[in-house]
Amino acid sequence: MDFLPHVAGQASDLNEKKYEQMKKILVTGGAGFLGSHLCEALLNQGHEVVCLDNYFTGQKKNVVHLLANPYFELVRHDVTMPFFIEVDEIYNLACPASPIHYQFNPIKTVKTSVMGAVNMLGLAKRIRAKILQASTSEVYGDPQVHPQKEDYWGHVNPIGIRACYDEGKRCAETLFVNYHRQNQVRIKIARIFNTYGPRMHPSDGRVVSNFIVQALQNRDITVYGDGLQTRSFCYVADLVKALILLMETDDLFTGPVNLGNPSEFTILDLAKMIIQLTGSASRIVFQPLPSDDPLQRKPDISLAREILGWEPQIPPEQGLPETIHYFRSIIMEA
Repeated sequence: MDFLPHVAGQASDLNEKKYEQMKKILVTGGAGFLGSHLCEALLNQGHEVVCLDNYFTGQKKNVVHLLANPYFELVRHDVTMPFFIEVDEIYNLACPASPIHYQFNPIKTVKTSVMGAVNMLGLAKRIRAKILQASTSEVYGDPQVHPQKEDYWGHVNPIGIRACYDEGKRCAETLFVNYHRQNQVRIKIARIFNTYGPRMHPSDGRVVSNFIVQALQNRDITVYGDGLQTRSFCYVADLVKALILLMETDDLFTGPVNLGNPSEFTILDLAKMIIQLTGSASRIVFQPLPSDDPLQRKPDISLAREILGWEPQIPPEQGLPETIHYFRSIIMEA
């Protein structure tokens, strides 16, 4: 007779414990490539997630599979306007991240980075929430130091065609550290290097998506310059894990911290790898290198290893086939 009440009591205790561990988390840019994967991971951890997006580059289809989850909420909103909510944590990912998209409306890009940071930091200050800024390796510009460490100040053209993104993100970092110094806002800054995976936009102009779409359609693969410029590519699941680990660090650590894959290879090697993985008949053709395009980009992730105990686990040989499978499915749908 004592068994049923004992089991009921245990269940109640477990539910209370789960409720105490559950956080309410705001993800701006949550319907984008990276944001949608982050929303999914946070829900899988048992948290309540509010996804904010204006759908400039994000897509509702990236999160439609989450709508049945009672702990997921989707809100259409532009971060350049104030937003009011009570949450425990904020991941500020809102901003177009590919050159085609952020150069389409450069003034809007700057506003999203700067005014979005002001609005989200103001919100974090009012509700005492912890806030993470998704910054970028672009703050290093065309680096004169290789690989790039967090103490490198960068080599950025403030009036170039990429400046709307580069300088917008640099200014956002400045806002974050000063809200921390002046108002004790609990901040985290992640400098994200090239990331790829399912749900990338097929026309975002990034090299991985460009090459895969061109290869699957047996079109010429466009390589800019001589193809010997280098990049390092991190699979999205690895990157999302790093963001969550960074948010969970104690308040004394603010960053910035580099998050990316230090394995470096040339754009030409990437094109050849994708042709091989897709079985494509595509040819590689060369076009002039765009203005201010960096020749080298590789993160030094020593700090991430030390503080987060993190490094990428998924190699291109594993991540690229997953990404190719995704693009093949959406091309067949079209």
